[in-house]
Order: sequence, then C-alpha cells, then structure tokens
Amino acid sequence: MKGLAFALLCAALLTSSLAHAKARPVLTGVFDGFQLPEHARADRVVVEKEKHTLTLYSRGVPLKTYKVALGKEPKGDKRYEGDNRTPEGVYTIDGRREKSQYHRALHISYPNDTDKAQARALGKKPGGQIMIHGLTAYYAVIGAVHRVRDWTQGCIAVTNPEIEEIWRAVPNGTTIEIRP
Repeated sequence: MKGLAFALLCAALLTSSLAHAKARPVLTGVFDGFQLPEHARADRVVVEKEKHTLTLYSRGVPLKTYKVALGKEPKGDKRYEGDNRTPEGVYTIDGRREKSQYHRALHISYPNDTDKAQARALGKKPGGQIMIHGLTAYYAVIGAVHRVRDWTQGCIAVTNPEIEEIWRAVPNGTTIEIRP
C-alpha cells in the first residue's frame, strides 16, 4: 500500500511539475536536450530567478540552460541569513564540495561588501553558504520534480545529473550573475 501511495504522489507531483514547466520559457542553449560534452567549459553562469533558469555560457554563447529551484522566497534580493531568498548580483564560483549533503555543490562568493553592509544595517548576519547544488540522496529519486516548488534556503538547486555536468563545466573563478 505504501508503494502505491508513493507512486500516486510522484505521479501527482510530476503532473503538477509538467503543468508548471509549460509556463516557463523555451530553452536556448546549444546543448539543451543533450548531455554537455566532457570538454565543455563555461566562462559565465547566468541565473534568471523569474524564469527559474541557470544558463552556462562560453564566449557569450549559451551552452546549456537548466531549470532550477530557488530559495523559498524567490522574489527579491537576499538581505540576511535566514530570509530564504536567493541573492541577486554578480559573484564568483569560489569553491566546491565534492561530497556535499546535496550530492555536489559549487560555492558562490556571496556575501560581498555591499551585502554585508545591508545585513549589518538591519542588525543581521548576511549568511554565506549559498551554493549551486544537487539533491540529497533521499530526494534524488524524484529528480526534476523537486522544481515544483522553491525549497532551498537561498541556494540554487538542480538534479544530481545536472550538477555533475555543471561541476565539470564550471571552474572555480567563473563569474555568476544572478538576475531578478
């Protein structure tokens, strides 16, 4: 009976996810719909929060676009730790965690000096563990369905196969622009 309930839940979530996905824009990267080649390297990452997309670029050419889940409060810029928002601005990929709780993770250089000053003005800490990451082992089975709702505490979440591609293609030092 538990298996049937789980299957029905997954089917309902998938149906909801597909309906939600139709409202999102058509992808435009060279490798959209295909696995990114092993040798592909991005020199820029652009996240468009309103579109729920992350696009890898090489020399101004979009390589591949991924659909993402964001912080639970996706509208607006991150102001302080615990506000469940994804930051907006230009940052750098400045580290990586190969054995993350969320499969693999790329660290984003948030907070910058402006972010720190804004949080300080509110009497808060800015936070700092903002990542592009995959899914926990428990949730990996649902794959793309995780995008039905924004659920992170400010991070940018993709599926585990997607973070594997992004991990390979995005070296430390890559610029990441997070747009509203």
